[in-house]
Amino acid sequence: MIARLIGWSARNLLPVLFGTGLAAAAGLWALLHLPLDAIPDLSDTQVIVYTEYPGQAPQVIEDQVTYPLASAMLTVPKSKVVRGFSFFGVSFVYVIFEDGTDIYWARSRVLEFLNSAAQRLPSGVTPTIGPDATGVGWVYQYAVISKELNLADTRTVQDWNLRFALAKAEGVAEIASVGGFVKQYNVILDPQRMRNLGITMARMREAIRASNADVGGRTVELSEFEYVIHGKGYIKHINDLGNIVLKADKGTPVLLRDVARVELGPDERRGITELNGEGEVTSGIVLQRFGMNALDVIKNVKKRFAEVATSLPKSVEIVPVYDRSNLIYAAIDTLKRTLLEESIVVALVCVVFLLHVRSALVAILMLPVGVLMAFGAMKYFGIGSNIMSLGGIAIAIGAMVDAAIVMIENAHKHLERAEPGKPRLDILIEAATEVGPALFFSLLIITVSFMPIFTLEAQEGRLFSPLAFTKTFAMAAAALLSVTLVPALMAIFVRGRIVPEHRNPINRFLIFIYRPVIRGVLHAMSGDAAFAAECLGLGLYVSFAGNVTYSNKKSVLSSVSP
Repeated sequence: MIARLIGWSARNLLPVLFGTGLAAAAGLWALLHLPLDAIPDLSDTQVIVYTEYPGQAPQVIEDQVTYPLASAMLTVPKSKVVRGFSFFGVSFVYVIFEDGTDIYWARSRVLEFLNSAAQRLPSGVTPTIGPDATGVGWVYQYAVISKELNLADTRTVQDWNLRFALAKAEGVAEIASVGGFVKQYNVILDPQRMRNLGITMARMREAIRASNADVGGRTVELSEFEYVIHGKGYIKHINDLGNIVLKADKGTPVLLRDVARVELGPDERRGITELNGEGEVTSGIVLQRFGMNALDVIKNVKKRFAEVATSLPKSVEIVPVYDRSNLIYAAIDTLKRTLLEESIVVALVCVVFLLHVRSALVAILMLPVGVLMAFGAMKYFGIGSNIMSLGGIAIAIGAMVDAAIVMIENAHKHLERAEPGKPRLDILIEAATEVGPALFFSLLIITVSFMPIFTLEAQEGRLFSPLAFTKTFAMAAAALLSVTLVPALMAIFVRGRIVPEHRNPINRFLIFIYRPVIRGVLHAMSGDAAFAAECLGLGLYVSFAGNVTYSNKKSVLSSVSP
């Protein structure tokens, strides 16, 4: 069947070239629409439950927040691990799901169980789930710098100008703000005056909360006009806080400024953000939504930066700190360079050993078509483009052209020895069918050589499966093209004057070297087998000795560790 397919492909050039063009166009479209990233996502499907309980110790957080939430999340469907972490004032609960679980299905299940679990928490404590991002969602980071504004002002620009503008970019899950100072009203109490006037902290807290609110009323009709009653009470200035009435003593009001000092100051900080060791800055981190194209997300963020630049203060400068697109472009350039180098090497091999330039075009044209077919398969199976997947294609490139080179060389041999008057196409078909089936099955064997990698699970599987998939796709495409496109291209390009092998000085020199070696090996088969057995034994001994040494070192380290 393979021989008949080779003959049909060589005689029907138009259908073969048309099908090749369609496959290449589909692969090119897939290449332009594949999700691009620098590294594969090794993180599990997980949902993070974040809860704030300000001012509480870690043990209180553990007992009243983390434990109730973690115990409730244990019964979430398809969850395999639940981890809880308690810190000062905050609680984190990580719900990790089985491989293959849809992230948004998992988030909806966690929300269902969170509604009932929240009733067991202290009053005023509200748990929330984290953004729909993964561990590699950190795709871009920038710093907000200004020579005229202080850290509090740059943080205000970040929180109220940049954060909301960038969150609108397609594919962004969250814009996290770090560094700088968050402005807030600080009320510094005077305990002595509070005791003298009989003011408690609870009363002061309740008075501040009640005074910072707008209230609505009914409507009043005057002169056939309707007026809406609206009480405005939001705090907008330090003086508004200082004028809050805490109590009335014999008709004299006791104001907040009578027992406390009101200031505009920074919120408590647990860390800082520095840039190049030159001082503190305000920074923003762009988190990519799950399953999005990292390169497109970065482009959308940069586009939003250009749109909001005119609304920022003139002294504010946005400095990129981390941009993953540079690493993505570097990975793509590596594949392009590898493909170009392989094409050059193939062309040189064909020209030097066959002394026929047009024959090199067969292998050169077959190589990019096979790579594009591999990209089409990646798009169909939902495999993104990253360093590992592109590495699989780079590994396969060297073996993809082997069949084409062998078939071209065999065709040259047949043309050298062909009888005068025999049709050139029949000679090429005979040469291709002689080695084509063997080459086809040899490429299939190479294709299935990475099958054991598909048995890996969890993080190991997520790391190496893209490489195995793309290597398999590329070799399968090469096997198919070796019995379809290569015979058709041979019928087009392998023509003209064919230089015999004995007239090529390089071939004569190589034959002069390797023929005596082959004769010697064939005459001393027993010695060759003994030498191979010795090499195998030496390799096994070195491997076993290395494992024993490593085990002994590990035992020594375990015995001396505290």
